Amino acid sequence: MTDIEKLADILSKSTNAVFFGGAGMSTESGIPDFRSANGIYNQKLNKTFSSEEMASHNFFLNHPEEFFAFYRERFVYLDAKPNAGHLALAELERRGILSAVITQNIDGLHQIAGSKVVYELHGSIRRSYCTKCGKKYGVEFILNNVPIPYCDCGGIVKPDVVLYGESLDNETISNSIQAILNADTLIVGGTSLIVYPAAGLIDYFRGEHLILINKTATRADSDAELVIRENICETLAKANRLA
Repeated sequence: MTDIEKLADILSKSTNAVFFGGAGMSTESGIPDFRSANGIYNQKLNKTFSSEEMASHNFFLNHPEEFFAFYRERFVYLDAKPNAGHLALAELERRGILSAVITQNIDGLHQIAGSKVVYELHGSIRRSYCTKCGKKYGVEFILNNVPIPYCDCGGIVKPDVVLYGESLDNETISNSIQAILNADTLIVGGTSLIVYPAAGLIDYFRGEHLILINKTATRADSDAELVIRENICETLAKANRLA
């Protein structure tokens, strides 16, 4: 039996599986891995910044014009479409096998693919809000209001994403922990498990089957029942067809 056949067999017997995913899911849809970006020279500020610096809460507060220029270029990929992996997870949910998707990605592709229960640990580019009055906006407002998007009340409209230096949403964390605690199978895919605190959530798993699907090694490999070093999206699609 191949590893994918083993995964399919586990899924066929699962009624409360959870998927925990990272950037590998999005790169298959043509969205670059943010963490692989190198330093960026900003002409106006005459300094080289790392991607993490420009995606930080401090940079947003102190250099909003430069932050939004960077954000529009590096974060927003509205032409990206769900890939075979997204579609497979949505189908597994419809079949009553998968109960939740927990994602570190901010592209919203899981929902577009049809997944209903999605916990977005780092927020979503598709939502924005006024930092002053709380009014909600879509991503188009940020794209269309250059250089800095201002609300009618005068506040800056911020993307609903977790920037470096900000805390994760407590309710999202609580829901994610509960989903993992209740899971009989946990599939961890497309993530190196090095971004905390999100990566630490898998430690709450108490179920029977821990599956790792990632091209490179992770800290959880030794704890997994099955480690698959294949393309995450192709693996999920094949497993869904066989389960």
